[in-house]
Amino acid sequence: MSECCDTLHRLFNAAKRLSYPFNGDELRRNGTYIQNGIYILFEKGERAHFGDRIVRVGTHREPNRLFSRLQQHFMRENKESSIFRKNIGRAILSKTGDRFLTEWEKKKTNNQAKLLKVEQEVSAYIRDNISFVVIPEDDKAARRRMESGLISTISLCDEHQPSSAWLGIFSSKERIRKSGLWLEQHLREDPLSPEDLALIRNKLELLENS
Repeated sequence: MSECCDTLHRLFNAAKRLSYPFNGDELRRNGTYIQNGIYILFEKGERAHFGDRIVRVGTHREPNRLFSRLQQHFMRENKESSIFRKNIGRAILSKTGDRFLTEWEKKKTNNQAKLLKVEQEVSAYIRDNISFVVIPEDDKAARRRMESGLISTISLCDEHQPSSAWLGIFSSKERIRKSGLWLEQHLREDPLSPEDLALIRNKLELLENS
């Protein structure tokens, strides 16, 4: 598993990386927008396999919503539309022992001023620390399979470990703390096959040459 995870990190570290601020035009390849696909997130200061460490893999459910999904993470200050944002907020609040964590877990709170403040802190953290790579994939079922396989491959790798300074160590969610990923699902499912890895490599090579 370590060899496959190592290959993934080398492939994604060599791919075109985007960070905030970004726009839809930056998802254009060979005159065509990448409207469907998977995103791979890296976090500043995190290292693995001699490169930047992958900290999250995700996709979108509705068709043609890749850019919109990325906007939900980086730009829209609404934790209920982005579990990634919610998890970042959990860790920020847990790290400082802030009692607002109880309210953060709820869909609604009467303390709107505090909610806005935490949402802004989450935005600042994500924008300052997170970068990403995208893989195009138009087929929804294939996207879901690839997402699950990527997450499991990375999660099952013994060499994929967070640093002692990683914010996720303070998460209130045990699976996040133990996996080193901002994720709780697909951590122990079927990893990528050699054929899956070859497909990802091919997709990234096509992007690089477009």
